[in-house]
Amino acid sequence: MTRKTGLSDMQASLNAKGAEGWEVVSISSSEFANVGHTVFLKRETTTVGTAA
Repeated sequence: MTRKTGLSDMQASLNAKGAEGWEVVSISSSEFANVGHTVFLKRETTTVGTAA
């Protein structure tokens, strides 16, 4: 994700990711170098071509 200008932009972006199957697992904030927040996401992957 790119830097967002406000909380509503960040919320809209995360909701869009949620609709794609992504889930927020952690948020880290940092005041160092004005970085802001880092959001860690995960989503389940599917295995293609697996024989049963």
